[in-house]
Amino acid sequence: MQAKDSNPPDGGYGWVVVVSAFVVMGLTVAVLKTFGLFFVEIQQHFDELASTTSWITSVTIAVFHLGAPVASSLCVQYTHRTVVITGGLLAFSGMALGFFGFNMAWMYATTGFLQGLGISFSWTPAISIVSHYFSKKRALANAIASAGECAFAFTFGPFFQWLISQYGWKGALLIIGGIQLNICVCGTLMRPLASSCLEASHCKTETPPGNGASRRDKEDKSPITHKTFNWMLVRRPEFVLYAIFGILAAMSFFVPPLFLVPLSYSLGIDESWTASLLSILAMVDFGGRLLCGWYANLHVTKTIHLLAMTITLISTSLMLLPLANNYLSLAIFTGFYGFFFGTTVAIHITVLADVVGMPEFDSALGLFMLIRSTGGFVGPPLAGLIVDIAGDYRAGFYMAGATLVLSAGFLVILDQLQQRKKRGSKIRTKPEKSTLPYPSLHLLKHQ
Repeated sequence: MQAKDSNPPDGGYGWVVVVSAFVVMGLTVAVLKTFGLFFVEIQQHFDELASTTSWITSVTIAVFHLGAPVASSLCVQYTHRTVVITGGLLAFSGMALGFFGFNMAWMYATTGFLQGLGISFSWTPAISIVSHYFSKKRALANAIASAGECAFAFTFGPFFQWLISQYGWKGALLIIGGIQLNICVCGTLMRPLASSCLEASHCKTETPPGNGASRRDKEDKSPITHKTFNWMLVRRPEFVLYAIFGILAAMSFFVPPLFLVPLSYSLGIDESWTASLLSILAMVDFGGRLLCGWYANLHVTKTIHLLAMTITLISTSLMLLPLANNYLSLAIFTGFYGFFFGTTVAIHITVLADVVGMPEFDSALGLFMLIRSTGGFVGPPLAGLIVDIAGDYRAGFYMAGATLVLSAGFLVILDQLQQRKKRGSKIRTKPEKSTLPYPSLHLLKHQ
C-alpha cells in the first residue's frame, strides 16, 4: 500500500504548507487551550455555576473530535484547501457570534459548537496535507507543524488576558475571531498536491514514452483518485491496535494539566510560581517536538519503536512527579513530562501514516480522532474519581502513568504483528524467486 505514495515532493513548496499548518495549529488548538481565561468572566456575566459554564469547552472538545471523520471525508471528496478555508470561516463565526452573548445556550451553539467544528475542519486537513507532501521528512514536517500549538499557546495566555482587560470578554472574542480568519489565508496556501506539486515533481523525470508513461501516470494519480471514505479500516488489526493505543494515551494525556495546579497548591507553592509551571510545560513541549522530529528524520530508529520509547519515558516521569515536595523538584519533573509529551505528539501522526499507508491516511486520521476521543472523555472523570477515593492529587498521576504503560504494550503488539506479516510475505515470495535463478540459462536449456 505504501508503494502508492507516489514519491511526495519532500520539500520545496511543502515547507510553505508546513508553515501554514504551523499557524493553523496555533489558531485552533492553542486558542482552545487558553480559552479557560474566559471562564470566570463568562460565569460571572451569566451568574451560572462552574459546571454549567464548563460545558462551553466540553462542547468544543467534543465537536472537535466528532467532526474529524466529517472533515476527513470532505478532504477525500474535495480538497484540503477547501476544508481548511471552511474551518476558518466557521471558527470566526463561532467567536464573532459569541460576541453577542445572549444566553448560555447561545454560547454553547457559538463558541462551543461552531468553534469546535471550525477547529476540526481546520486542524484535521492541515495535519493531513503535511503528511501528503512529505515521505522521508514526514516526521520532521509533522513535528514543526504541531509545534505551532505550543508557540502560540505560550504567547496567547498574556495576550488574551490583555484583550479581556482592555475590551472585555465580548470584545476579546470578536478580536480573536478576526485573528482566526488568518486560517483562511493559510488554507489558500495549501495547494492541492494533485494539480501542482505531484505532477510537477514527476513531469520533469525522464520516463520512456508508451505504456510505461501511462502506467506511471496511473501510479502518480492513485492516491488522488481515492474518492471514498474508508470506514472499513476498523476491520484492519493494525489500525485497531493503534486506535486502542490512542484511547489509552488520551485517557492519560488530559490528566496531568488538570491536576498539576491543584497539586502545586497542595504543596503550599505560591500562585505566581504555580503559573510558571504552565510556561515551563509549554516551552519544553515545544523543544521536545522539534528535537524528536529532527531525530526521527534521521531514520536511525523505526518510528513505532521511537513512539514506544517516548510513551515509556512519559509514564516514568508521571510516576516520579508525585514524589516532588517543593517547587524546584515539581518544576523538574514537569519539565520531563512536558518534553516527552512533545516528542510523542511530534511522531504519533507519522506512525499512523506508516501503519495504514498514505492512500488510506485521510480516512484513518478521521477515524483515529473519533475513536481516541473516548479516551479523552473517560480519562479526566476516572482520574477525578480515583483522586476523590484516595484523597490525594498524586493518585491521578499514578493512574495516568499506569495507563500509558498499558498503551505502550499495544504498540509492542502492533510492531510484532507488522514484523510477522513482513516475514510471511518474504516466505511467500521466496519460492517464486528460486524457480528461475538464472533466466538466461533456463532459456538456453530449452533451445
